[in-house]
Amino acid sequence: MTRTMERAEIRHLIRQRRQSLSPLEQKISSQNLLKRLISHKDIQQAKSIAIYLARDGELNGKSFIHWCWEHNKEVYLPVIHPFTKGHLLFLRYQAQTEMKISAFGINEPKLDVRLIKPTKDIDVILTPLVAFDSLGNRLGMGGGFYDRTLANLPHGNKDLRNSSPYPIGIAHDCQQIEQLPIEHWDIPLTEIITPTQTIINI
Repeated sequence: MTRTMERAEIRHLIRQRRQSLSPLEQKISSQNLLKRLISHKDIQQAKSIAIYLARDGELNGKSFIHWCWEHNKEVYLPVIHPFTKGHLLFLRYQAQTEMKISAFGINEPKLDVRLIKPTKDIDVILTPLVAFDSLGNRLGMGGGFYDRTLANLPHGNKDLRNSSPYPIGIAHDCQQIEQLPIEHWDIPLTEIITPTQTIINI
C-alpha cells in the first residue's frame, strides 16, 4: 500500500468514526471542549481567535464562539483565498455577518476586505484536523490549506509554541490513532485539545 492510499484510508476511517457519534455524544463533547478552552491561558489572554464552523461530524465549537463574543474576543473564520490557490484568509465573524456557501460546501463569511485580519495578527488559531497522533502530527482533509498557513507563521514550523498566532488543534478523542504516516509538508502541532485530554509536544 502506498503512503497516499494509507492516508486516504485513515481519512475515510476517522471521518466514519466521528460521523457515527450520536447527537448526545456530540453535545457532551462540545460542552467538555468549551470547559477546556475557556480555562486555557493562551485563550484567556487572546484578543483575537480563529476557529471553524463544524461539519462532517467535526467537534462543534459554536458554544465557544458565543463565549468569545460574550468576553469581547474577536472571532475569525477561514475563507479560501480567491486569488492565491490553496491559501486561506481569515474574516471577522459576528452574529450579523453575511454568510455564503463555498465551493467546498462550507458555510463561510461573504468576502469583504474590511473584515480580513492578517494571519500574523491573530492570537490563536483553533485548527481542524481529521486524524492526529500523540506526537502532534495532524492529517487534514488533503487540501493543505492549514499546512500552508502554519508553514508561513513568523517562526516557521520549528517552534509553534512561540509563534503568532499560536495554533491549537481540536478534535474528538476518536480521531486519535497510534501513528500517522507523515509527509514532508505536514506541520505538526505543539498542542491538540480533545474533550478529555490536552496533548502537548515541546
